[in-house]
Amino acid sequence: MTKRVHNPREVAEIVAIQALSFVAGDAERLGQFLAETGLGPETLRSAAADPQFLAGVLDFVLRDDSTVKAFSSASQLDPTTIMAARQALGDKQWERDVP
Repeated sequence: MTKRVHNPREVAEIVAIQALSFVAGDAERLGQFLAETGLGPETLRSAAADPQFLAGVLDFVLRDDSTVKAFSSASQLDPTTIMAARQALGDKQWERDVP
């Protein structure tokens, strides 16, 4: 019996880990990601425990339409689900001081 996950943040983390696996599955894409983040392949596993890192993975995927489409197809997730996952991992709501 499968346990369903209902917490949006947990679902978002799962989507982001799937995205990380997708990025890691392509040598060119992984090389670009590592170059941009400054991480080494040996630190990816520990970095994946950080929600801000996971948000960055989704930012990397979402910034290019072809990458979004490829990940969407590979993961069988709608692009809107990927974007919702990114928003769920985002920072707390920003509030502006209004005089």
